[in-house]
Amino acid sequence: MMAGLSVLGVEEPFYDPLYHSEVGLAEVLITLLKVGVAFAVLLVAVMLMIWFERKLISDMQNRIGPNLAGPFGIFQTLADGIKLFFKEDLIPEQSDRLVFKLAPYLSLVPAFLVFAVVPVGGDFSGGDGRISLFGHETFLQVSDPPVGILLVLAMSSVAVYGVMLAGWSSGSKYPLLASVRASAQMVSYEAALGLSLAAVLLKSGSLSTHEIVAEQSVWNWNLWVTWVVPMVIFLIAATAELNRPPFDLVEAEQELVGGFHTEYSSIRFALFYLAEFMNTITMSAIVVTLFLGGPNGPDFTTVGWLSGLLWFFIKLMLFLFAFVWLRATLPRFRYDQLMDLGWKLLIPLSLGWLLVLASYDVAGDRGWNRGAAVIVSLAIMAALAGLLSLALRTARQRRELDPHGGFA
Repeated sequence: MMAGLSVLGVEEPFYDPLYHSEVGLAEVLITLLKVGVAFAVLLVAVMLMIWFERKLISDMQNRIGPNLAGPFGIFQTLADGIKLFFKEDLIPEQSDRLVFKLAPYLSLVPAFLVFAVVPVGGDFSGGDGRISLFGHETFLQVSDPPVGILLVLAMSSVAVYGVMLAGWSSGSKYPLLASVRASAQMVSYEAALGLSLAAVLLKSGSLSTHEIVAEQSVWNWNLWVTWVVPMVIFLIAATAELNRPPFDLVEAEQELVGGFHTEYSSIRFALFYLAEFMNTITMSAIVVTLFLGGPNGPDFTTVGWLSGLLWFFIKLMLFLFAFVWLRATLPRFRYDQLMDLGWKLLIPLSLGWLLVLASYDVAGDRGWNRGAAVIVSLAIMAALAGLLSLALRTARQRRELDPHGGFA
């Protein structure tokens, strides 16, 4: 499987070594082993993530948290899952039964597929990340398609259908309203997410997740190469995409009962619950891959790929902690504030920053003064921001003077 495809359409010699020769039984078994291990690790990670979030929030709020089921309450999530599995499964009489049953899987499956393209380990400090497994060299990721980042964007878009169809198929107005609002939120922040991602693609020149990691050295991450701002935008947009606090308006119980999954119970409700935390883990892994070098880090073990795995875990835990910290700290946004942040700030900022990075590269290619090019780009960006702010202020004043818009 070729893993190197330049954004400009130029193929690069970057392959998963497992498929260099003819694919036989050994290669198929190793691939199935990687799929099975990734599936099992992700499920266990979700269980531990739910426990981690409950325990950390309880510490922040000076509470006990789960402490009865297993040591330190670590089996509490397993007990909750068993309870939900044996609860009665209810299907509303007015629902579309087929779509109602299908919707939870449209939210869950994309999370698995996104994690499949994440390089979770490998020796990148002195090589291209390949490891030896049962006498065969391969990458420590399930798959490395040449358009891996496009797969990530596609799967995040498919997850919107799970939310929308869950509310529509329930046959109740409150889940429908919640799903419409959730879809608008996710689609709005998808634009900022994609533009911030484009900054990474501009610098790395590849759509392959493995090659994006390989292009970053031990400390020369895309976080510094793109000048920090795209990662901040990506994190905010990803938080809104995941429906995590303070953007969890899809589950605003005070306004819409329980949100788009109000009519769900038993194992189908558990699938939505599982998808939320699984998406948190996979999106954190994507952030680590794009901006923090993935498994890249100083080699402090005798086994190179083990060091990469440990570095990836440390970076992943950093973002998981940040997500929990935000949940315990920030109040929920109003819906108008949420949409204003996405459309009026993040999208213009991400687009402007992409143009600044592009002007820097073009200036280098043409032999111009890069510093002057960046200063001019920032000045134009500031002028456009001022015009946008003036237009928004004028529109707000007009609404205050004529709240009915000219209609009686």
